[in-house]
Amino acid sequence: MKDIIVSVQNLSHKYSVQWAVKDISFDIREIGVVGLLGSNGAGKSTTMNIICGVLNQTKGDVFINGIDLRKNPIEAKKNIGFLPQQPPLYVDLTVKEYLKHSACLRDVRGKDVDDAVEIAMEKCSITHFRDRLISNLSGGYQQRVGIAQAIVHNPKLVVLDEPTNGLDPNQIVEIRNLIRDIAKYHAVLLSTHILSEIQAICDEVKMIENGHLVFSGSMEDFDNYIAPESFIIDLGNAPSMDVLSSLSDNKGIEEIAKHRFRIFFDNDSNITEKYIDESVKNNWELNELIVERSSLDEVFAQLSGKTKK
Repeated sequence: MKDIIVSVQNLSHKYSVQWAVKDISFDIREIGVVGLLGSNGAGKSTTMNIICGVLNQTKGDVFINGIDLRKNPIEAKKNIGFLPQQPPLYVDLTVKEYLKHSACLRDVRGKDVDDAVEIAMEKCSITHFRDRLISNLSGGYQQRVGIAQAIVHNPKLVVLDEPTNGLDPNQIVEIRNLIRDIAKYHAVLLSTHILSEIQAICDEVKMIENGHLVFSGSMEDFDNYIAPESFIIDLGNAPSMDVLSSLSDNKGIEEIAKHRFRIFFDNDSNITEKYIDESVKNNWELNELIVERSSLDEVFAQLSGKTKK
């Protein structure tokens, strides 16, 4: 498909006798943020390093913008911008000097270098620091410089490894907003083990566990991976528990506060509609109905085969 920027096909890699990843396949489209999620040692770093061309896979193929990464690595890597967990900054250079150096390394030519640097600085809101030494910038602005070097050559794919690691809450919000802006024009692959980061930024999720791809889908699909099993209903003029329990083949009911009940159910997609209809019909003064969905921690635990502590 023409809007596919990254195509990973039957990817496998072995360290000595151990398979780090085994038969992984997925695609990444031309815009948006894709979260690469997994436990420590699950295989996500290996997958990310192969996609970036840092590591040659044992088996399988990776195509970047239609170019075979193994057969034509130089051309394929022109489409990739990478920010590792520790930004590769030369802190004794000014912001502009460093980004010019990065642009030249990325084969940006001659008179195009200055324009590329200006655009990257503007996108990352660091233009006013152009002549400041990187060593004199805060951690948040150093991270912005790191992101700027990853996009200075206008790549199709931007790979970010733990981009908010070590930042304070305000800096985290700023970097997340920056990533969303970048994702309007680039495909962004975000590697992290922080579930809140996935929820806050990503449009899609790829989860690797024990070297296998255990989930690939939208953020909404990930949120809804475990079907809800209960809902809370608040009724200003509530009937008896027996009446509420008799409305459907539910798995139980409990009163959690005055006029407020938790109702458990199984495989009944229309159960909430039944309670809404009866509330209206009998003037039970329905104030609120909330379907209780599983937390991201619970989804992660089930997909990784680990029980939640």
